[in-house]
Amino acid sequence: MYALVLAGGKGERLRPLTEDRPKPMILLAGRPILEYHLAWLRDNGVSHVLLLCGYRADVIRGYFGDGRAWGLTIDYSLEEQPLGRGGAFKLAFARVPESEELIIGTNGDVLSNQPLAPILRTHRASGAVATVMLTRFVSPYGIVRVARDGRIRRFEEKPRLPHWINAGLYVLSRPFFDLLPDVGDHEDTAFPLLAERGQLRAFHSRAYWRSIDTVKDMTEAAREAAFFAPAAAGPTR
Repeated sequence: MYALVLAGGKGERLRPLTEDRPKPMILLAGRPILEYHLAWLRDNGVSHVLLLCGYRADVIRGYFGDGRAWGLTIDYSLEEQPLGRGGAFKLAFARVPESEELIIGTNGDVLSNQPLAPILRTHRASGAVATVMLTRFVSPYGIVRVARDGRIRRFEEKPRLPHWINAGLYVLSRPFFDLLPDVGDHEDTAFPLLAERGQLRAFHSRAYWRSIDTVKDMTEAAREAAFFAPAAAGPTR
């Protein structure tokens, strides 16, 4: 199974940590974020990974090489100029063998322990062109529960709200890539079109998930490592 992993983010909000490396290569508990991500893909049946790179691609290639040490076959799709996420997916797809009917697409700065198997089953059963993993939105702030008479009942620290957000993990059938722009974002082009056609499916995940966007995210993720850093993380021996 092939995965296309977006790994070219500059991580502006994480500077100065990203001055010499792309965002997915920031160290978390001693390892790059991308290493945890790749170990998760490998442990869920992915054998071939195309890393979609732009900014400081040399850092990623220098660390992972051909992927053999991680039990993967890793290759690189390099953008000479920024193409947007949709354009990056389209460029990389040209290197996926025609025998591959389903492709995993991910954001390389996401940490999760969600098994891929149930998402694949959902996708196959639905006949969708693309299936998007959704996760519950966690409030960045604590909230206050207030009684009708105005009394404060309790405080809740960063609760999960009754809203779902795109988790940056997709199962994609080959027709999806025909809808992508040469330059642009899949969320602005292919996804809205598929939604209109009824060919975009949701998978609601309640597994651990975190996107690393700020230093605060990194600090919290380091405390949560038991959820996403299995013993298999890192190079295979």
